[in-house]
Amino acid sequence: MLNVVIIGAGKGGSSLLNALLKMSRRVRVLGVADRNPDAPGLALAASLGIPTTCDYTGLVCLPEVDIIVDATGQHGLDEELKRLKWPRAVVIEGLAMNLILSFVEESHRLLRALEEKELERDVMLDSTHDAIVAVNAEGVVTLCNRSAEQLLGVSREQVLGRRAEDVIPNTRLHVVLATGRAELNQQQEVGKTTIVTNRVPVRNKEGHVVGAVAVFRDISEVKALAEEISGLREMKVLLEAIFNSTQDAISVVDEKGIGWMVNPAYSALTGLRPEEVIGKPATVDIDPSQESMHLQVLRTRRPVRNVPLRVGPRKREVVVNVAPILVDGVLKGSVGVIRDVSEIARLSAELEQHRKLIRRLTSTYTFDEIIADSPVMQQAVEQARRAAETPATVLLRGESGTGKELFAHAIHNASSRRRGRFIRVNCAAIAESLLESELFGYAEGAFTGAKKGGKRGLFEEADGGTLFLDEIGELPMGLQAKLLRVLQEKEIVRVGEATPVKVDVRVIAATNAHLEEMIARGTFREDLYYRLNVVPIVIPPLRHRQEDIPRLVDHLIQKLNEEYGRNVREIAPDALEVLRQYHWPGNVRELENIIGRAMIAMAMTDTTIERRFLPPLGGPAATQTVRAPAGGGSGPVEPLHAVVAEAEKAALMRALAETNGNKTEAARRLQIAPRTLYYKLERYGLM
Repeated sequence: MLNVVIIGAGKGGSSLLNALLKMSRRVRVLGVADRNPDAPGLALAASLGIPTTCDYTGLVCLPEVDIIVDATGQHGLDEELKRLKWPRAVVIEGLAMNLILSFVEESHRLLRALEEKELERDVMLDSTHDAIVAVNAEGVVTLCNRSAEQLLGVSREQVLGRRAEDVIPNTRLHVVLATGRAELNQQQEVGKTTIVTNRVPVRNKEGHVVGAVAVFRDISEVKALAEEISGLREMKVLLEAIFNSTQDAISVVDEKGIGWMVNPAYSALTGLRPEEVIGKPATVDIDPSQESMHLQVLRTRRPVRNVPLRVGPRKREVVVNVAPILVDGVLKGSVGVIRDVSEIARLSAELEQHRKLIRRLTSTYTFDEIIADSPVMQQAVEQARRAAETPATVLLRGESGTGKELFAHAIHNASSRRRGRFIRVNCAAIAESLLESELFGYAEGAFTGAKKGGKRGLFEEADGGTLFLDEIGELPMGLQAKLLRVLQEKEIVRVGEATPVKVDVRVIAATNAHLEEMIARGTFREDLYYRLNVVPIVIPPLRHRQEDIPRLVDHLIQKLNEEYGRNVREIAPDALEVLRQYHWPGNVRELENIIGRAMIAMAMTDTTIERRFLPPLGGPAATQTVRAPAGGGSGPVEPLHAVVAEAEKAALMRALAETNGNKTEAARRLQIAPRTLYYKLERYGLM
């Protein structure tokens, strides 16, 4: 034990005295001296039975003194103390004293913060429903929360500081300490109570076991709850079986008119999948020009019967019976029973489904389907035909909308790999973080969310076939190096694995970017460029192949006739001339958009696309232009309602054209309700 004398009993000396008193096992204060008899440190020392004096010389000369602390800050006092002290004593000077005091104050602050944290921890642990007991490396209980006291029938004062196996019946925390293995979901009897407990070891950074924790809960409450849930589940299964087995179509909404349940018969009748109805407003399945019977019943609380409606995307004609759902007089929703009354409409819908299926089955293209009357296009097709006869990598270059994917399909179908798979990947449409795993696959556990057993990548899926990498210029630099390895070594490495997998894939890449400029900027690898550019094919823009426009227009008319259900036969010569004079920045894709918009603007009885049906050409800015009346600005003033109607009709036609007939998207762009859109389309004869 060190014997200490404090010279100076002011604020600093008092703080030091308090600190030394907390170290009573290692430090003994022999006395405190200060010239000021009213110094606070003298009073504190006297209250604790420590000798005090106004003359420090007697204290300093004591032979048993080990440390003399100068807390006065008085200049020159240090030398005087060194002269008076015994040789074995050590004098701590003023500057050192200040440093020690700062450490002392910081330690006090940290201790207070630690105490607050421990109190906060205890409050949180006591508030949890789970019982928690923890022991240290010696098996001594260091933590016991309130729930544990209640379950074990002991107070924490009885167990804290004692070995768990001595004070807690049937505990196995000492076994977990010895083995270092967790024991999970273990049932244990504590008195008349059955508990489920998890016991886990606590390890330090080096992996050594330094304690163990048991978390347990009374499961009698859980058992009762499980039995109740099991009964409810059986009842739910029974009701669902009844609900799903009936041949009548049924839909249920909640008290706010939001879809809650539908049965398979409903989906079969309306053509709407459950996810398209559940969680959506009650109006989602009916014609926008009609009122929802669900909403009427919720408003009036009275049932309705045999109301004719048109439901679903195909507007199937049905009659509905709807009744409110009342539980103890409280409105909880409504239930509707729907019956089909149009067999002819059903058969027509089936025919339409088969037509769509046929179009999907013939969705790939061959060279015979590429329209090439112009010399530049014939040259591109001939290059592609020759490339199809070889296994070489092809790079398709051309502006957006020129038909690069059509060429890729044709090359694949004309190659020896036509019986293999053709897989298209848009490198710009897949997030960079997912693109590598999509292309090369991944091993089980490669990252969070990875499927059990891993996943084959698109290169493996295309083995023996063709992989079309569209927008290759958008490929991140990190993946460019990996793609280069695939092209060179004919093998891939899955994410999370080290073993390469051989693949036999023909790569066709496409881009509308200037790869040479990207190489100069350092955003595209030059070595990859040369690997891809083995057979470069440049697809000319439409403005360079205007000889192809007449046949392209005829082809698009036939295609859109099938999609729109029209019978358009031809395009007028003056309208065709307008198309030939346009520069087509959007290429064939823009031409298809223009023909589609013209056909939508035509009446159902019109068979020729005339110049007046063509929308304004010139890109997005031109679509905002309203055409002047045929008579020019000097014609008679028309009634305002007629002008408004004409402008409204033009806006509807423009919205439908720009969304390719998607009425939901058209309504969103026009900022009107879908029901209002359908009403206006019917009003202007645009349905």
